[in-house]
Amino acid sequence: MKLVKTLKANKASGMSMPLLEVDKLRTYYKTLRGYVKAVDGVSFSVDKQEALGLAGESGCGKTTIALSILRILPSNGEIVGGRIVLDSVDITKLDEEEMRENVRWKKVSIVFQGAMNALNPVYSVGDQIVEAIRLHEPGVSKREALERAMKLLELVGVDPSRVNSYPHEFSGGMRQRAMIAMALASNPSLLIADEPATALDVIVAAQVLKLLKELRNKLSLGMILITHDLSIIAELCEKTAIMYAGKVVEYGDVVTIFKNPLHPYTQGLMSSFPSVKAKERIKLISIPGSPPDLLSPPKGCRFYPRCKFAMEICRGKEPAFIDVGGNHYVTCHLIK
Repeated sequence: MKLVKTLKANKASGMSMPLLEVDKLRTYYKTLRGYVKAVDGVSFSVDKQEALGLAGESGCGKTTIALSILRILPSNGEIVGGRIVLDSVDITKLDEEEMRENVRWKKVSIVFQGAMNALNPVYSVGDQIVEAIRLHEPGVSKREALERAMKLLELVGVDPSRVNSYPHEFSGGMRQRAMIAMALASNPSLLIADEPATALDVIVAAQVLKLLKELRNKLSLGMILITHDLSIIAELCEKTAIMYAGKVVEYGDVVTIFKNPLHPYTQGLMSSFPSVKAKERIKLISIPGSPPDLLSPPKGCRFYPRCKFAMEICRGKEPAFIDVGGNHYVTCHLIK
C-alpha cells in the first residue's frame, strides 16, 4: 500500500514520525460460525496535535480499531496481523502489564460511547476518576488524586463541588464531560472519542464537541474521532478515513475529500446528508442494499454489490490504494 511506503520513506529521510501509525491492522472476532473480519488491513496515521475522523456505517470496524489500539478487545477478539505504532513503539508486542502501566491512559485514552453505560452507577464520579488516576499512577495518594479529579472536572466545565455526586445525578452532557475528564486524568497524548455526541440533544452535543475542540488545542492532543456524522468530522478534524466493511476506502485531507469525494461510497455518504447552504430543498439519496456479512465478505471490492458504477473487475479483484495527489488516497477501480 502506497500510504505505508510513504510513511516508511519519511522515516528513512529523517522526517518526524506520526504520533500514531496503524499499519495493515487486521482484527478478527472468533464466533461459532467462523471469524468475523471486523478490521481487515487498515492503515492510517495521526500526527501530534492532529485530529483524524473515522467515518462509516455501523459495523464497519470503527470502534474495533479503537479497542485494538487500547488492546481492550472482548475475549473473542484478536489482532491477527499488522502493527500499531505509538510514539515509535509497536504496542501489539507489549504484554498486558506493559499496556496498563505505560500506555493506557498515560499515552492514549478513550471517551466511550454512552457515558451512562461507561460510568459505574454505584460509585461517585470523583471516586471513579480517582480510581483511574491511582490505577495508572500508583504513587499518587488518594488526596492528591481527588484534588486532580476536581481540577479535571473544572477543566471540562463541571462544578468541582459535584465531585461526590453519582452518575444518575448528572445530566447527559455532564456525564459525557465527566468521561472526558476521566480520559484526561493522566495527560495522554492521544484521545479517542467514540461517538461522543450520541444520545445527546443537539444543543448539548454541540457544547460537548466544542469542549473537545478547545481541550485538544489547549492540551495539544492528538485525536481520533469516531462518528457516522460527516459534519462533525468537517468541524473538528484535519484528516479523515472513510471505512466500509472493515476497510478504509478513502483517506486524506478533510477539505480535499469533502470537496472532491472519489470513492462511490464516500459520494453516497455525502449525498445522504442535507446541506445547510442549499438554497432549495434537495432530495437526499440513500445507498441501496446492506453492508456485507464479514464472516464471508465478497471477493474483490466489498462495495461492489451496492455500487451503481460496479464493473466486472470489481467482482474478482480487490482495488489497490491509489495516491491521487494532495495527501488523498482512494481504493477504487474507477480511478486510473
